[in-house]
Order: sequence, then C-alpha cells, then structure tokens
Amino acid sequence: MIKAKDIFVGEKIGITVGDPNGVGPEIIVKALAKTTLRRGRQFVIYGNSDVLAFYQFKQYRNVVVKDPGGFSLKNFKPGTGSAASGRAALAYLRAAVQDLQAGKIRSVATAPLSKELVGLAHPGFRGHTEYLAEAFGKKDDEIGMLFVAGSIRLILATRHLALRQVPDELSPERLYKAVKLLNDALKKYFLVPFPNLAVCGLNPHAGEGGVLGTEEIEIINPVLDRCRKEKIRVSGPLPADTLFVPDIFKKYDAAVAMYHDQGLIPIKLMAFNRLVNMTVGLPVLRTSPAHGTAFNIAGKGLADPSSMMEALRLATELI
Repeated sequence: MIKAKDIFVGEKIGITVGDPNGVGPEIIVKALAKTTLRRGRQFVIYGNSDVLAFYQFKQYRNVVVKDPGGFSLKNFKPGTGSAASGRAALAYLRAAVQDLQAGKIRSVATAPLSKELVGLAHPGFRGHTEYLAEAFGKKDDEIGMLFVAGSIRLILATRHLALRQVPDELSPERLYKAVKLLNDALKKYFLVPFPNLAVCGLNPHAGEGGVLGTEEIEIINPVLDRCRKEKIRVSGPLPADTLFVPDIFKKYDAAVAMYHDQGLIPIKLMAFNRLVNMTVGLPVLRTSPAHGTAFNIAGKGLADPSSMMEALRLATELI
C-alpha cells in the first residue's frame, strides 16, 4: 500500500474515514474501486491502513493513506462504537483540516462519525460543520449545510438544535445569511446565474396568517423583502407540507428549511442513496455522505457506497 511519504505533487482530494468501526472504511473502499471515479484524480485517505485492508482495499497509484496514529486493530470492532473509535475519527478529521489549512489538499470528503463518541475526546463537539467553521475562523451563522442530490438542493437555516431551541435561534440575520449562502453557492458551484429559491415557513401552513404562529410575519417575511430588494429571487414563506411534493419542488432551484427535520426528512425520502452534505461558506470545499455511521451493518458488507461516491465526485468536480 502506498504510504503518505510517497505522496504525489499536485491537486489532491482528502478523504476522512470517520469512525473506523462504522461503515466509513467500507464505503470508501467500495467507492474508490470504481475506475471512473479515480481516473485523473488523486486522493489522500486519512485513516488506518489495517482497517482499510480488512475491507480489501487495493493499492492504487493515485491513492495514498495517511494515518495520524492512535488506532490499531485491537480497537477495531466493526459495529461497535467506542471511545477509541471516536478519538480516531477526530484524529483523522484534525489531520485533514491541517492539510487543508496548509494547502496540501484542495477539498475533503468526510465519512460519517459519531458526535457522541467524538465528544468523549473533544467535549462540545457538534459535528463536522461546526468543527470546520471553528478551524477556519468562521462564525456559526457564516457557514451552512447544503444538501445536494442532482437537482435537489436544500440548505438549513438552523442546524443541530433541539427542536424547542429553533424559534429562539431563528433570527432574521441567521435566516438572511442562510438564503445568501444558498444563493451564492448555486452561482459559484452549480453555475445557476439567477437562482429561484423557495423558503419554508416555520409553523404548520406557514402560520396561517399568524393564527398558528407569528414567526412568518415577524421574521421570515421581512427577510424575504430584504432579499428581494437585493435582487435575490425568493418565494415564501411556503408551507413545508406541500413544498416538497415533487411537482412543486422541481419548480425551484433550491429551498431553505427552517430546521433539521423539516428539510431532511423529505429530501432523504426523495434521494437518500444519492444525497450529499456540502459545507458552504468556507474557503475550502467539504462534502460528506448524508447518512450516519450505521453501526448496525458495519463490517457485514452491506453498506451502500452511492452517497460516498457522490460526495467524492462533488469534492473533485467543484474545486
């Protein structure tokens, strides 16, 4: 297997294994087995070579493995997350971020990790998105989670919050920045010159004129008015229970959901196996499959690499 000391010169894409006891190593090995994905590209995997070998990883001329250490086969128990696997996932992410900061890789695709297990080694850890924001000196509302599956694109106005916290965190400025991030990302990455954006309401039926909640009147409508004055094309606030009907959703280039499950439940039903999470607002590109560690099937050869393949494709094509 090619080692990091043999690393080639030129543009490279990083891949973090995530939790080594989850499905990350398996979906990476399966994804890289596709010749068309590797052709003309160079990859650096941040992970343990013995774990990758368990999944029959083959030596490729344009793929190297960089192991920051701290995890060995004695800790390798597919399907069983542990403090050791959480520490390893953090070590892989930290190494990739350092190489991003140093310009040694151009983008990174991150396999799933467990926030709970990483939190044992890094208290307060909330996820890849927030970790990357801190690493690159970005405030929480200056970056966003953009989910992509072909023409399906959606950004979250709030991210990893308890549901009862959402109304308090949904400020006009946070919502405006989410709309702006989405509009800019569509222009930059997907070459949509004048994006047509749909914005969800927060409450059932988008508040029913204030009968079911006033956030649409007090927060969302003023933000949409501001966006229109800035020539950002927006529609809303729209009831989420009808926006995601396919014949309606396809009329828009992308959508803004107010909170995690409002957006992710419908789009995962539409395109779970192809869905990719992109972090926008950073000076670098990060993509990830939009699923978790799947400890229940890890090590059984059942993991579907489709989402990881899409994450790697975007990480290479959008830089």
